Amino acid sequence: MIFFSFRPFRFVGTNAYWLPVLNSDEDIANTLANMSAKGIKVVRVWAFNDVESPTDEGVYFQTLSNGVATINDGPNGLQRLDKVIELAEKQNMWVIPSLTNNWFPTVDNTPSRRWATDTPRNYLSNDYGGMDAYVKAFVGTTSNHDQFYTNEKILNSFMNYTTQIVSRYVNSPAVFAWELANDPRCYSTLTASSSCTPQTITQWHSTVAQHIKSIDPNHLVSSGSQGFFCVDCPKLFPLQAPPPQASPAPGSQRRSVKPLSKSRLFLERQEARKRAKEARSRAGIVEAPALKIRGKWGAATAKRQSSSTASAFDGSQGVDSQDILNIPEIGFGTAQLFPDQNQYAVDGLDTTYSYDALVQEGISWIQLQAQSAQTYGKPVFLTGFGLVSESNAPFFVPFNNTLPVESGRQFITDQQRDEAYVQWLNAGYTSGLAGMVQYQWGQSNLTVEAGTAIAPPPTSAKFKRQGTSDPNYDSSAQSPNDGYACVVFALSGGVS
Repeated sequence: MIFFSFRPFRFVGTNAYWLPVLNSDEDIANTLANMSAKGIKVVRVWAFNDVESPTDEGVYFQTLSNGVATINDGPNGLQRLDKVIELAEKQNMWVIPSLTNNWFPTVDNTPSRRWATDTPRNYLSNDYGGMDAYVKAFVGTTSNHDQFYTNEKILNSFMNYTTQIVSRYVNSPAVFAWELANDPRCYSTLTASSSCTPQTITQWHSTVAQHIKSIDPNHLVSSGSQGFFCVDCPKLFPLQAPPPQASPAPGSQRRSVKPLSKSRLFLERQEARKRAKEARSRAGIVEAPALKIRGKWGAATAKRQSSSTASAFDGSQGVDSQDILNIPEIGFGTAQLFPDQNQYAVDGLDTTYSYDALVQEGISWIQLQAQSAQTYGKPVFLTGFGLVSESNAPFFVPFNNTLPVESGRQFITDQQRDEAYVQWLNAGYTSGLAGMVQYQWGQSNLTVEAGTAIAPPPTSAKFKRQGTSDPNYDSSAQSPNDGYACVVFALSGGVS
């Protein structure tokens, strides 16, 4: 549990990766004020913005080119992040600055990855540079993604950038915690080497977290990972046996939570399915009709693939969230939930299944994260969760791509999205998660300026909201949106 002013602090927050690139201080102030009015106390933003060469258009924080990194401290550089921190403090809000991103598909110039030229830079969350930008600048585009974690020159450059950011806000009460990276993995658009393992990324977390704590011992440090598990994997930071405890009172039992294992995963999933089936039977609920999710038509009943654990549990993503959580300098664990792009089922469910199964998959994932918090004695936050609904479908661009998904794909309704969010938020609250951060906030009436993320309308209708009856609708006055924009207004309420 996290405490502020000696009181437990649990919250619902939101993501606005684009907040530092807005064109006016007034836009930033109004956005934060609107968040605060909805009860939002924590906002997660990108505290990085890497480009290959300086530009007068838009915002950038750092150039990375030919093995040289140069920080932009000017009015279109870190001064924009300064303004976000300053105005958040005035709103009595906290900011989680994320220091880099796993995803940067524009680093690859092949046709399938070429940037959609009718959308401005910084419109998508994966167009702010990040790990692959470092690899490209210091090693080359034919190198592996995990060079970011192990190459000495890259590590020194990232440490220098981290030093500049952390030192800049070391005394700011608006900083909630430092996030090392968004969704770190062994691979991105650039592939993983055969030597990248969960231990590679865990060691990187430990190194960078120690560095941050040497500069700023007062603010918390977190991972930013998806919360993937690596059951039965060797640990760099194994869970130590607790000290001997007094026997429980007569008639009571001592509660013990053990680290995740394959056998425990399958047992818990079987029990959960049994309870869910019995509950549906008692309530007379009939399984929902099939729904096309992740691009395929699904049967009403989920299909089983095998008895092996799925990629969210076998370490193949290069992440062991429990080993990361047990790093001494890590203050709290993180997880994310994006079923349109990842699978979180224990036993490798087929990608075609019903809406009810989709919601339950999210609930089970949330509960597993809460169990990790209890096992390791540290809070866990869901730092990003989202579903793509029909109204956002024209904007949806997967994190490892630069183009919208195929037009023939169907998505859930806005009402289904809202209902899923309510169930996930309540699951997080009842299971004991310390906080849940919706992805992402949507803001209108923003200042338009050519050459920026809030630019005049593109010539293509590809990224304009479809289905609007307003002929004067201007998508450029809306905040950037990669397919998830909406507003959370209450823990037990929903979205609007």
